[in-house]
Amino acid sequence: MDSPGSVSLTFAAVQRAGEVVAATLPATPLVAHPVLDRTVGRTILVKHEHVLPTGSFKVRGGVHLGATLTETERRVGLVTTSTGNHAQSVAFAARAAGVQATIVMPRCAPEVKRDAVEALGAQVIVHGDGLGEAAAYARSLAVDGGYVDPTDPRIILGHATAYLELFTAVPALGALYVPIGSGTGAAGACVVRDALAPDCAVIGVQSSSAPAGWRSWRSGRIETAAATTRASGLATTSGYPATLATLRAGLADFVLVSDDEIDAAARLLATRAGTLAEGAGAAALAGLIAQVQAPSGGPGSDRPVAVVCTGANASADEIARLAGSVAAA
Repeated sequence: MDSPGSVSLTFAAVQRAGEVVAATLPATPLVAHPVLDRTVGRTILVKHEHVLPTGSFKVRGGVHLGATLTETERRVGLVTTSTGNHAQSVAFAARAAGVQATIVMPRCAPEVKRDAVEALGAQVIVHGDGLGEAAAYARSLAVDGGYVDPTDPRIILGHATAYLELFTAVPALGALYVPIGSGTGAAGACVVRDALAPDCAVIGVQSSSAPAGWRSWRSGRIETAAATTRASGLATTSGYPATLATLRAGLADFVLVSDDEIDAAARLLATRAGTLAEGAGAAALAGLIAQVQAPSGGPGSDRPVAVVCTGANASADEIARLAGSVAAA
């Protein structure tokens, strides 16, 4: 295939990726939960991406990556960095393609996610306190090529297939809320929205305890910030050049929510929608609730809105907090 850098982030490319991904993965449910609607005060559709293999939407990127590996990548193997879900997606892709994968994970990555990556056959190296240090070390290991950037365009196109499914099924949404770490999912959502549902507002959501992406979106330049969030899937320390321009052009708004608000949203998904979500997977709902409670009431209030439950790989700490919150409710 062409080099990864020559892959364009276009709707036609998303459609081609959709054919590749659909050959391996089933479409995920887009479900209404009336009790959740009544609790939040909006008509909500939940895109249940957590039911996919590896428990996260990011496996879509892995499937597309695995089908489009370069000859160099097949020869030298894959190296990447992640706090967990991207790591599992690359391990999944490598196993399917019969190539070796090495994943560098920061010390903040939950043990359950490290175990899951190893179970898929990848080598896990724990290095650094955050993603920045882990990524630098991963790049140093991939001296002969094979480094898979989490924002590789093939990864973004794979992630975008979730929104190809969503907007094909329900184009008349008022708003779509998407969690943002590196922004690959939200960037893909914007590309598909532009083609299929141009009047739908795409809203990004990030933890206020890891606001690098939000700061970058506001300023238009790559910025860094400490990541102290409990939601490992949102624990990025820098904005990402590969997604920033698309996010700035495509997002109607970008909302910061606290980790406590994310935990509260996870509780609602568990008790009102029968859904276990990790922190990043509950962030979209937290962002919706924050806007519903604001004076404006949020965009698209006269039409259904959608939130994406991006992952269910909750750590033991997350499950313990969820159980404590449910008991207190």
